[in-house]
Amino acid sequence: MNQDFKNALWGTANTLRGSVDPSEYKYPVLGLIFLKYASEAFAARRKTLERAFSDPNDDLYLKDPEARVSFLEDRNYYVMENVLWVPERARWPFIQGNAKQPNIAVLLDEAMGLIEADNPKLDGLLPKVYVRTVLEQNTLGSLIDLVASINFDAKDGGDVLGDVYEYFLGNFAGAEGKNAGEFFTTKPIVSVIVEVLAPRKGKLYDGACGAGGMFVSGKRYALSHGSTARDISIYGQERNPNTWKLAAMNLAIRGLDFNLGESHGDTFSADKHPNLKADYIFMNPPFGAQSEWPRDSLMNDPRWVYGIPPAKPAHFAWLQHAVHHLSNKGQCGIVMPNGTLTTTSGGEDTIRQKMVEDDVVECIVALPGQLFLNTQIPCCLWFLAKDKSKNGRDRTGEVLFIDARKMGFMKSRVNRDLSEEDIQKIAQTVHLWREDDDRLPVPEGEEAPVYQDIPGFCKSATLEAIQGHGYVLSPGRYTGSEETEDDDEVFKEKLDELVGELKGLFGRSDGLRAEVKKGLKELGYEL
Repeated sequence: MNQDFKNALWGTANTLRGSVDPSEYKYPVLGLIFLKYASEAFAARRKTLERAFSDPNDDLYLKDPEARVSFLEDRNYYVMENVLWVPERARWPFIQGNAKQPNIAVLLDEAMGLIEADNPKLDGLLPKVYVRTVLEQNTLGSLIDLVASINFDAKDGGDVLGDVYEYFLGNFAGAEGKNAGEFFTTKPIVSVIVEVLAPRKGKLYDGACGAGGMFVSGKRYALSHGSTARDISIYGQERNPNTWKLAAMNLAIRGLDFNLGESHGDTFSADKHPNLKADYIFMNPPFGAQSEWPRDSLMNDPRWVYGIPPAKPAHFAWLQHAVHHLSNKGQCGIVMPNGTLTTTSGGEDTIRQKMVEDDVVECIVALPGQLFLNTQIPCCLWFLAKDKSKNGRDRTGEVLFIDARKMGFMKSRVNRDLSEEDIQKIAQTVHLWREDDDRLPVPEGEEAPVYQDIPGFCKSATLEAIQGHGYVLSPGRYTGSEETEDDDEVFKEKLDELVGELKGLFGRSDGLRAEVKKGLKELGYEL
């Protein structure tokens, strides 16, 4: 879809919300986009069936006209093609026809309930928020008219509304500021992970799935490389109940089969897929203040094979959780703060060392700052694998380091983006290193490229070399890039930590002073 049209849609929708907070406004808007998309997909499938039922040369041909009408309302013909069944009073023509009626809010909530009733996987997940929304009645009608202006374009492969849905998610994330990362990971980061993992067939897992953007991108990659929707199985978990519902909507409108657990829940204390061994793991877990886990109740959990991580931050709990859920031939890409590459606190350095020694760290990519909507700190990507000999070259005993900190361009005053060339350079470097021949298309008549270390950008290091650097994993140490401060925690958090330490020191100092004064007093001296 044309970017200008997307921008115009967002601008109009943003104007309509008035003083309503984006965190409340997004559910009514995204719910309407969901209804329109589901109804359009249903209508497209219905037209296909009409043609098939009327064509004597088609396997689905029905001679009886009444039978044709009857079978058009048979939900089995829709779900067999991963199309949501949409009851009549939830279809867009009915919704738009009643947009200006005083009971439209009731009708919208009813439509969501009808779809849930006919699609058990969505039970309790759709936003039945219209009766209690703070939006004025005429604003709700105007929003329906706005969403009605979004139409399919054949050349977009029938995913226009899905793209708009994702676009609106991203804009709501930006509007919400620091809470945005809770449900949305920006496109450049997702793209790097997906292009490196290159999913084709198998089980995809995200233990902190947010609104499901990683899954959507993984599906797109798989379908564009010859796979079908049935080749991909999606497993996810999300602790925030509203974000969990957004993920289900995001996946459902794209016709994807998914298992997000029977409810939202904390990934550590209530793992919804405890026995899952995934072929591909994509994750962007919470950072900083949001990153913690119930350590006291999970001290003996089997996931901590490399050591019990501190309760906060939970970075090394997430890393070990990912390793636990990897299949023997699986691959993982997980977003982490740069501090995980160098930290020596809370036993995290020992866990990092053991992970390196166990040879599950495949690649580390240092990314530039300002890629996130809600923080300007730089991050890194950890790529993990239990078997480094599964594809092309056997890279057992080696780790690939990529320093991409200088890549990208500023797309706004505060946010950076990566170009498609940047993303492909990172991904193709990993594939060259692995010698993933099927991921490296070579033009006819040309020789296949060969991986080479590039000073300042990439370096294949042995475990012995990493040991020589004290198991610090900053790519700049190995590629020869200029070193920068790797501890990228938010300044306030660092200051709070220092103030806490100072308070403790002052407390001990006061205690020592009192003891010294008491001792001197017993000797007849006063201070």
